[in-house]
Amino acid sequence: MGAKIGKFFRTFVIMTPEKHITLSELLSDVKRTLAERFPMSVWICAEIGELKENRYSGHCYLELIEKSEKDSTPKAKASAAIWRSRWSGIAAHFRMATGCDLAAGMSVLLKVGVTFHEAYGFSLVVSDIDPAYTLGENERRKREIIAALEADGVIDLNRSLPFPTVIQRVAVISSATAAGLQDFRNHLCESPYAISTTLFEAIVQGSSAEESIIAALDEIAEREGEFDAVALIRGGGSQSDLECFNSYALAANIAQFPLPVLTGIGHDKDTSVADLVAARALKTPTAVADFITALAEGYHSEVEGRYEQIAQLATHHLTNHSNRLALCGAKLAGATSSLLATANLSLSRSELALRHSSLLAIERAEARLRNAEAQTNAASPQRILSMGFAMVRRGGKCVTSPAELHAGDRVEIRLSEGTSHAIITENEK
Repeated sequence: MGAKIGKFFRTFVIMTPEKHITLSELLSDVKRTLAERFPMSVWICAEIGELKENRYSGHCYLELIEKSEKDSTPKAKASAAIWRSRWSGIAAHFRMATGCDLAAGMSVLLKVGVTFHEAYGFSLVVSDIDPAYTLGENERRKREIIAALEADGVIDLNRSLPFPTVIQRVAVISSATAAGLQDFRNHLCESPYAISTTLFEAIVQGSSAEESIIAALDEIAEREGEFDAVALIRGGGSQSDLECFNSYALAANIAQFPLPVLTGIGHDKDTSVADLVAARALKTPTAVADFITALAEGYHSEVEGRYEQIAQLATHHLTNHSNRLALCGAKLAGATSSLLATANLSLSRSELALRHSSLLAIERAEARLRNAEAQTNAASPQRILSMGFAMVRRGGKCVTSPAELHAGDRVEIRLSEGTSHAIITENEK
């Protein structure tokens, strides 16, 4: 083909103004040359840049691109069409094989016929699409992203975060109108636990989803202390709708996020890269709600179990102490009774001894009194006087020596039966 086109254009270039051809003749030659070069359909690989289905005609129109491996800029681009007669069958077969619809951003292997029309230009007519190639490309791209995350050392970071014992404050990333969000909230409201949710609205499908979800994560990170975990939810969708969850940028953000991330993005048949790096990957938004509720229920059950254990231990200790107190009380009562009995016996003995010693002391005292009385009576002046003695007084004082008296002194003489008065006439020693 290259030689023929080169020969044609060389002929055209050396023509003089007098020897020219019309535009239609030129394009007819191009059409004929392409038909000769591509008489049969060929298989090509490309990425779908745009996909539009005409609802009235039933035809599907594609823009196919091939990107540079260095900077991902398009280095080739062509229009393609799938006519109505083949579009429904190709779309159904692709959906059955891959679980998703054909969409922009997919790498595909297409069987195309090369066509050229003088009025409408170059175009490719698609007669078949191999779904196995797309599945392989998607898997290859996922493996590359996972390998990159592993090489960067971030793939396990979010899964390694300390997980909360109970989640009560949830930052939710979702579309505000998503049915899955309402299901998520309803499940939490039906639980008996106080679990609060704060919505950070984001686009969760399409080309803008990746950037929107990352922006929501950044907003939550600025308020990290207000939440226990993040729930990234979406109520299902086709495989192509969920391709944003297989991007490196989004997965890297989730992997390095400071709070545990729970995913419930509706993958029924596959696991996204976002699921792989998240702390917990659940299938649906309701599954995420059930997981959060189960944590609260488990914590509640554990607290009740601990309460019962404490109550049982307290009852056990109180019973033991009550028994010990009762035993100590019985011992104390017995010891007190014994001590009282001993004390009473000792008192009785002391009383008898005191009574005996008191009587003995009284008897001895009475004897001493009698003896003293006898001695006193024996030494009484009246008895002495009755024995013939006399008591001489002078001036009211007893005279005990003759030297105290002088001749002419008047004295008083006390006798047993009376008193006499005398004058001293003579004093002898």
